[in-house]
Amino acid sequence: MKSNRSALAAIVALFTFCTCANAQGYHVLHTFHIASSGGWDYLTVCPVNENIYVSHGTQVNILNKNTGDSVGVILNTDGVHGIAFAPEFNKGFTSNGKTNDLSVFDIRTNAVTGHIKTGEKPDAIMYDPYTKMILVCNGKSKDLSVINPKNNEVVKTISLGGKPETAVTDLAGKIYINIEDKSEIAVVNTKTWTVTNHWKTGKGEEPTGLAIDTKTKKLFAGCNKLMVIMNAENGKVVKELPIGDGCDGVAFDQETRTAFSSNGDGTLTVVKEGKLIESPGFDFTVVENAPTKRGARTIALDEKTHKIYLPTADLGATAEGQKRPSMVPGTFQILEVGK
Repeated sequence: MKSNRSALAAIVALFTFCTCANAQGYHVLHTFHIASSGGWDYLTVCPVNENIYVSHGTQVNILNKNTGDSVGVILNTDGVHGIAFAPEFNKGFTSNGKTNDLSVFDIRTNAVTGHIKTGEKPDAIMYDPYTKMILVCNGKSKDLSVINPKNNEVVKTISLGGKPETAVTDLAGKIYINIEDKSEIAVVNTKTWTVTNHWKTGKGEEPTGLAIDTKTKKLFAGCNKLMVIMNAENGKVVKELPIGDGCDGVAFDQETRTAFSSNGDGTLTVVKEGKLIESPGFDFTVVENAPTKRGARTIALDEKTHKIYLPTADLGATAEGQKRPSMVPGTFQILEVGK
């Protein structure tokens, strides 16, 4: 009986440990449903209000990030990919892949105020607070549009020598861009607006998502089943970590020192940055592959609440000749993930 009681106690203890561990880990907190049809790409948390802006087909859906309630929509953004904000100018921008332009809207009212022509098939878009410029990755023309949000003018078009996916800033005069078809990261000097380096992503192939730790100058590139961590000062690969399949987004939480890879296979890979004890520098460890939902491949991080938002839908079978499974109509949704 003593041995049976001991075995039972061990099982109870193990169950309790697993339950606590799961409760402490990242998991889906809420699901916000959007009934409109169409595919999706990026989503963004607005830095000046409580809203999430979600690319969806030919429009951008705007949700309250706390309740998931719909608070507006930006129409006529054909083939929209990304959304960026220039808070100093009270402007937002959407990259419209099928019309080769940006829609400009007022952050306060979400009313469209104009359009800006870009390169071919504008995709990822970002605002650089250091230069106060909007940067657009043009996938088909393989270049970067630099736009002054003050007057909505294109001030520079930079050839990148390959298909750009995502751009990030070090907030000190450099822009880093994933070049997917070359498996490299291009470095742009914002003083001259020229490409100064092309760094290979080691074993990482087809980098898509990209994030940066501006404190330690580290880049986090999401590649095929691999996160490549790179020194942003010299391009040296410092770590390669396994992640889930189908990554299309990476985020870094500056306060918690955590990197996230959103994977289309239905997982969120969580990488913790920790300072080495016996030598200078930092180490990086995969601490969790949290379950999300199949198709949740892009990511937005709320730096204020540390919550994560992932777009997806209920998915059917993959049709012959298609790369991705079909979407069940009317099931588009945003997952709110946290601890």
